[in-house]
Amino acid sequence: MTGAATLAPGLPALIDGAPAARAAEALAARSATLYEAFAQAATVHPDNAFLCILARAGRAYCPDGAEFTYGQALEEVETRAALYRAAGYGPGHRVALMLDNRPEHLFNQLALYAVGATQVPVNPDYLDHELEYLLEHSEADLALGHAGNIDQLNRVGSALGVPVLEEAALRGLPRVSGARDEVPGRTTEAALIYTSGTTGRPKGCVIDHEYHFAVGLGYARHGGRLALLHGGDRLFVPLPVFHVNAGINTLTALILTGNCLILPDRFHPDSWWQDIAATRATAMHYLGIIPPILMKRPPSAQDRAHGLRFGLGAGLDPDLHAAFEDRFGVAMVEVWGMTETGRFLADCHEPRRIDTRAFGKPYDDLEAQVWDEAGREVPYGTEGELVVRAPGDDPRRGFFREYLKNPEATAEVWQGGWFHTGDVVRQEPDGMVHFVERRKNIIRRSGENISAAEVENALIGHPSVGAVAVISVTDEMRDEEVMACIVPAEGAAPDETTARAVFEHGRALVAYYKLPGWVAFVDDLPRTGTQKVRKGLIFPGLDDPRDAPGIVDLRALKKRSKP
Repeated sequence: MTGAATLAPGLPALIDGAPAARAAEALAARSATLYEAFAQAATVHPDNAFLCILARAGRAYCPDGAEFTYGQALEEVETRAALYRAAGYGPGHRVALMLDNRPEHLFNQLALYAVGATQVPVNPDYLDHELEYLLEHSEADLALGHAGNIDQLNRVGSALGVPVLEEAALRGLPRVSGARDEVPGRTTEAALIYTSGTTGRPKGCVIDHEYHFAVGLGYARHGGRLALLHGGDRLFVPLPVFHVNAGINTLTALILTGNCLILPDRFHPDSWWQDIAATRATAMHYLGIIPPILMKRPPSAQDRAHGLRFGLGAGLDPDLHAAFEDRFGVAMVEVWGMTETGRFLADCHEPRRIDTRAFGKPYDDLEAQVWDEAGREVPYGTEGELVVRAPGDDPRRGFFREYLKNPEATAEVWQGGWFHTGDVVRQEPDGMVHFVERRKNIIRRSGENISAAEVENALIGHPSVGAVAVISVTDEMRDEEVMACIVPAEGAAPDETTARAVFEHGRALVAYYKLPGWVAFVDDLPRTGTQKVRKGLIFPGLDDPRDAPGIVDLRALKKRSKP
């Protein structure tokens, strides 16, 4: 059950994406920064739709919806760029943007690119200490927020001496000095994206404009089921702009091809298909959590009342893939990528392996191999670590530049001239790569990377916890969920009351989505001779740790505490 045979009759035919790819290449070739590409695009087709905000009654911004053409968006960007420029902002300055999925985020992002400064997007679910770490580690020169989070920003920023400003009052920008005397170009730092690391603290990925162009061109060149039209596509992306997917990768691809980004505040299952139809979306992005939720909803006339050609995402269960395409009439393309790599692999050419965990083959923009622990390429069909690099003389071209202030971690992931992903995969003789598991101590929940070490550090301080190991478990809705395996301290009861108390202790230390959805009380944690926990042996003989006796389900407690 692979390939075209699984495609429902209602699926749209493949299109030729070559014109869009050629247009993207031409625009990228004559642009030094993403801002320059955007400004040129706005000059060539000012009336093309650039950004669509769908209506959402009661939302604090654009409750009636909004749509900006390239020309209108350029005016918004230029107004802000002039303010930044007049206040002295330029290369070497970093501005934290805590603006959620509001259009102001993109306007300020591009305005900062115009003056050569760096955007540092902020997860709005951060607690104070997480926000404090980001502002301090990034050495932000300014933190920009909105009315809903300005109190938190002021509270944290004032303690650090970081100026804070509400975006609506941008004309009051504080002056800065010390901008580097350079013309912004391909190697100018553009963004600092924080991604969870295996040692607990998030790592800041330094991203330049070359990264933007590499990923945007990669998207435009994929073709097959992912073929973009030139000036004729509208992509519905229900993901946060503080991630690279929506805020850098897709944004760049759409600018280079003259297309429109549809940006909801988040995933709304009740109105998903109505929103798709109302915004005239021609493609969508998804996380693994989205398809199963949509499949559980009762059949409706809305199921196929859309114009989608494809969906792009990761984590769609192979057992659900064909059924989703049959019901909704849209080709769902599984991809693989990381913040550090920008470019992604995609199973986008027929016949697709939709009944497997396949996610694509190496292609002209991204080389890939599978290595063993000794750094040797393994035979086809053998499991090993996925390593990737750019083609040509510079294997790092278009990747993240470095982990900020962490040269050791940067060197570690680039051993042997290839980027080590930490993902265990296997490769078929035709080049197709299949996902097996993650080797790194990272949990991937609903698109968020969660450091197991960070959660362990948050829980170990509770007096009922003698020892703790955090692992990932399968979750049918969210791809993976967090499980805390706890050895109770002396006198502590291994029961739900204790589990809830530990959970509430952690709530004050990490964002809600990092908290354990499951707690398992164990007698001991198996360790190596060097006292490293052997997490794979905590539940010997069990394929699914959720089947262990006495575990406590706390998933219902994982709710946002912020409005």
